[in-house]
Order: sequence, then C-alpha cells, then structure tokens
Amino acid sequence: MAAPVRFEVSCADAYDYLVAPANRAEWQSSLRSVIDVVGPDDVVGQSWTDVTVAGVRPRMELTDADRPHRWSERGTWRGFHATLTLTFTPVGSFCDVGITMHVGGSGIARPVAALLNRTAAPAVRSDLKRAAKILAAR
Repeated sequence: MAAPVRFEVSCADAYDYLVAPANRAEWQSSLRSVIDVVGPDDVVGQSWTDVTVAGVRPRMELTDADRPHRWSERGTWRGFHATLTLTFTPVGSFCDVGITMHVGGSGIARPVAALLNRTAAPAVRSDLKRAAKILAAR
C-alpha cells in the first residue's frame, strides 16, 4: 500500500472527481482517453475502456462503490489483470486518499505483471497528486 495523498477538498468532492471515467484522462498520465462507457458514474458494474499512451486498451469495471469512503475497479487486458482500491479518509476539511493496487498475470504475462505490481502503486500515487492539484485549483 502506498502512502495516502492529501486532497484539499472534501472526501465527497475527491471521490466524485476520481470515480468519473470522463475525468480520468485529465489526471491519469498514462491515458489518452476513455471510451465505451457503459452505465452511470459511481454505480457498481459501470465499465469503460482506457485508451493508453502505450496503445494498451484494458477494459475497466467499477467493482465497489461506497461514496465517499471507498471505490474499487478492475481492469483486464490479454493475460493481465489489475485491481485498484481507493479509500477516502476525512482529515478536518480535507481528505486523504489511500491506495491499494495489485497487478497480476497468467502464463507468459506473469513475470511482467510481477514487475508492474512493484511500480503500479507509486505511479497511481503520482497521478493522484496531479488530481489533488487540479481540484485545489478549482
């Protein structure tokens, strides 16, 4: 688990911004866009496709949504799968967003997934810092 990121907004505001696929390309460095969104924001089962800078297009699904406390998503692409859970903890009028991330793989993807698993949480933390700056400026 990576260290939490402080957002200078309420947990509800941080949650609403982060959970919406339409906002992802603004704060996620690896994304060019999000396409094929099916279902409303913040409803378990919502799905979408991430269009990444590297050309990978994982299919994503919201698997847990407890506003403004926690949400989880799962992504799959070929032999890889990843889960991300964000937790939202109030700190006065601000919010600490905690990160739990796991990347796995099957077959020949397994060794690459093990490497990605070590680097994924710090990358997500960096993206969350970007999101916190965006929200603080609004």
